[in-house]
Amino acid sequence: MPDIDDLVLFTQVIENGSFSKVAELNDINKSVVSKRVSKLENTLGVQLIYRSTRNLSPTEAGEVLYNRAKDINEIAAAAFNAIDGYNEALSGHIRMSVPTISGDLLLAEAVSDFCQQHPGLTIDMSMDNRFVDLITDNYDLVIRTGYLEDSSLIARYIFNSRWVICGSPEYIAKNSEPQKPKDLLRHNCLGYTHESTGTYDWQFKRNSDIFTLRVSGNFSSDNSAALRKAALGGTD
Repeated sequence: MPDIDDLVLFTQVIENGSFSKVAELNDINKSVVSKRVSKLENTLGVQLIYRSTRNLSPTEAGEVLYNRAKDINEIAAAAFNAIDGYNEALSGHIRMSVPTISGDLLLAEAVSDFCQQHPGLTIDMSMDNRFVDLITDNYDLVIRTGYLEDSSLIARYIFNSRWVICGSPEYIAKNSEPQKPKDLLRHNCLGYTHESTGTYDWQFKRNSDIFTLRVSGNFSSDNSAALRKAALGGTD
């Protein structure tokens, strides 16, 4: 295949009518321009330019090639201009929805730092555990834990989120510490109503095995921060 750079030089020679002018435009030697055009002719196996001491003119084949290739510079420039904005400062407004506990513990600080790095951005972050509709609720970005249903939306995995079993020292002192999952059946467990497996259907994993245990309790909430406070308060 011919070298595209040689083709560009050829079109410039036809447009300027001179090897010298093209050499000046590209800050190279005149001999380099001449050799590159000759190389293009040898690769294609056809003469492209009539050379004389007075002027240069395209052959019939050269005219055909020039008419096909003369826009190559404009096309390349348009292609590069199309992505110019990607290295510019970010700007605009973003509405996002994140889970309450993730917003409190991780995302609020991270989003604040991101805004400082990009002063042209404004971000409205809503902390809500319900599964919002991006289109209906007019959100640009939503972060949630759980499994994404079949959707035409673009999704990106961030990290695994694991639930752990915990209790306050006061609760453990009154009710004893469970040693295995089935011990939880005699405990008052706190339920998270947005858990994808069910409020009181708790999943456990041992090696590659996963099993679900249905526990029970007298307090549940869709707010994980409220459940944390209830646990620290020694709910029994």
